[in-house]
Amino acid sequence: MTLADFTPVLRSEWIKIRTLRSQTGALGAVLLATVAFSALAGADTDGPASDPLFSVFFGVSFGQIAAVAFGATAVSAEFQGGALRVSLAAVPRRGRWFAAKLTAIALPVLAVGLLTGLTTLAVGSATLGDRAETPGPTDGLRAVTGCALYLTLMALLAAGLTTVLRSGTGALGILIPFLLVVSFVVGDLSGNAADFLPDRAGQVALHTRWDGSLGPWTGLAVTALWAAAAVGAGAWRLRRRDA
Repeated sequence: MTLADFTPVLRSEWIKIRTLRSQTGALGAVLLATVAFSALAGADTDGPASDPLFSVFFGVSFGQIAAVAFGATAVSAEFQGGALRVSLAAVPRRGRWFAAKLTAIALPVLAVGLLTGLTTLAVGSATLGDRAETPGPTDGLRAVTGCALYLTLMALLAAGLTTVLRSGTGALGILIPFLLVVSFVVGDLSGNAADFLPDRAGQVALHTRWDGSLGPWTGLAVTALWAAAAVGAGAWRLRRRDA
């Protein structure tokens, strides 16, 4: 597959995403939810923050829901009204089409994630004020980069799971309760095993210090493995199932 063959498919998939209001709204919600909840968390903190960097990036736990919704709905739209049949008629090679769809999901989330990380760092640091040390340049750069990569990987995880289930509702029905409830409960009960859950592993990059078995980059690598597994399962399902 050459770049000349791939570019028109990618452009087509990006046009689909760009023209759906729900998609552009989800991208905007990634930024707004992360910054808003980070600012609220910083304003509600009494006394010095035990982990100032994570206090600044606390809102990522909510912004990721919008990223997951973006990835899921971008794929689920193909399973409505025979849209996938039309897409595959235009691009018979399913692997090429799926790669273009995933790229069209990943690139805008990565761009919005970088903007979100920079804005959150600025707003969150200002909100904490003198109650915590301002994150240093190294920690700040790591957290901004980690924020963008983490949100992108979670969007791809949702896209892969949606392809497996052929339903955005089904994927969101699994992921959102998991991220908001199950992960915290399992994390409190299971010790170090919970460090390898996709959200907990990826968010290590947003901490000033960590006590678990994973570091910032190994944590993101674990989240990447979860996303790769979901995408791989989605690619297999796409090849095996009729449109």
